[in-house]
Amino acid sequence: MSAKTLDGKGRWRNKTVAFRVSPEEDEQIEAAVHLSGLTKQDYIVRRLQEKEIVVVGNPRVYKALKNELAKVLNELKRIETGGDISEELLDTIELITRTMQGMKDGQ
Repeated sequence: MSAKTLDGKGRWRNKTVAFRVSPEEDEQIEAAVHLSGLTKQDYIVRRLQEKEIVVVGNPRVYKALKNELAKVLNELKRIETGGDISEELLDTIELITRTMQGMKDGQ
């Protein structure tokens, strides 16, 4: 049995919500979670409740940015050799751009 956890308002989080996603959707969700600096649970709950995601720069976020930019660079190299650009890549580039802009504005 897993330990009960509290949310930010001191309420017990004892309900489980689960759903299936494609590997591509999972990759996009994972990238967004890593770039947010939040846990996957907190990120998904905030998104579902249409709450603002505020990224606070820390070593984990910077590492996620570095890793995502490396993936983007590899995709751009693939595209340069004649591949097509995917919608997922454009979404990732947009997310990285918004994250970087938010970190810049927060300084």
